[in-house]
Amino acid sequence: MTTVLVIAKEPLPGRVKTRLTPPFTPAEAAALAEASLSDTLSAVAAAPATRRVLVLDGTPGPWLPPGFDVVPQCAGGLDERLAAAFGGCAGPALLIGMDTPQVTPDLLTVDFTDCDAYFGRAEDGGFWALGLAEPDPGLLLGVPMSTPSTGAVQRARLVAAGLRVRDLPVLRDVDTAADADAVAALAPHGRFARRLALGAAAAHR
Repeated sequence: MTTVLVIAKEPLPGRVKTRLTPPFTPAEAAALAEASLSDTLSAVAAAPATRRVLVLDGTPGPWLPPGFDVVPQCAGGLDERLAAAFGGCAGPALLIGMDTPQVTPDLLTVDFTDCDAYFGRAEDGGFWALGLAEPDPGLLLGVPMSTPSTGAVQRARLVAAGLRVRDLPVLRDVDTAADADAVAALAPHGRFARRLALGAAAAHR
């Protein structure tokens, strides 16, 4: 069985989803971020795992379901924070972010029997999931993050290390308002879609 890690920021106005502002206010963007995180944590809670860990920048809130260990993110760049998250795992681990509320428990059900790594590319060129049978922080350190080539560089790093990589489906991150609309349509019954609909209804009053 696998440890599932979720790396996330506390959903506070002005600190999360800033690219949604405008058209959303900072408070609305934070509410969407909270809904996205809640949907993600619910999927992780329903997926098979030996341990579920929230690697958090900030303080847990009422959105955190039971069954999760909470560890603080370390200082440094995103590559260093992701590396440290894997460094705290003793066995197989799968790491995801908080930007894909359409994720399902099935997508998070991984088996390392005949592979060494799982890789989930994001539509924007990054990646939404990375799984390692033997977590090695060195596989992430130095990978340029938040660029259109991040995913390609990270996957190439895995292959260069001799790992057998299994690809997960490509998912769309929520960064912009257009992303929010598209992702909500993929998971219309989730908290994220409901929160987005509430915001749209308020805007047309």
